Amino acid sequence: MEGVRIRVRRDLPPTAPVASVEPSILVDTPSPPPIYSSGTTPENDQFLTVTSPIVGTFYRAASPDTDPYVEEGDIVKKGQVLCIVEAMKLINEIEAESDGRVIKILVESTTPVEFGQPLFLIDPQPTA
Repeated sequence: MEGVRIRVRRDLPPTAPVASVEPSILVDTPSPPPIYSSGTTPENDQFLTVTSPIVGTFYRAASPDTDPYVEEGDIVKKGQVLCIVEAMKLINEIEAESDGRVIKILVESTTPVEFGQPLFLIDPQPTA
């Protein structure tokens, strides 16, 4: 191998890494469902809002041939069952968190509900 020279240098300036840029694709995705806060609602600050603790199907009664657990205007006690939410064949009883009067039932029976969705408005200080 005559006439072949190999030179190795260490003092070359480092090259800057090249960032590869992939074109972005804008996809119009639907916005997620609203997250409902527990406690009070802005329009009804004096009322407590009972929200769904799970995703499922809302039922006002234990079965189609029985009376609803509560009606609008009913006085409820803390721990009293207000409704049930069925999720994956499991029945979850939703109870009142405080004494009060049911002001408004916000969901129709057999309707799907989301986590945190308001179900009832309860007046914790009902007038006699």
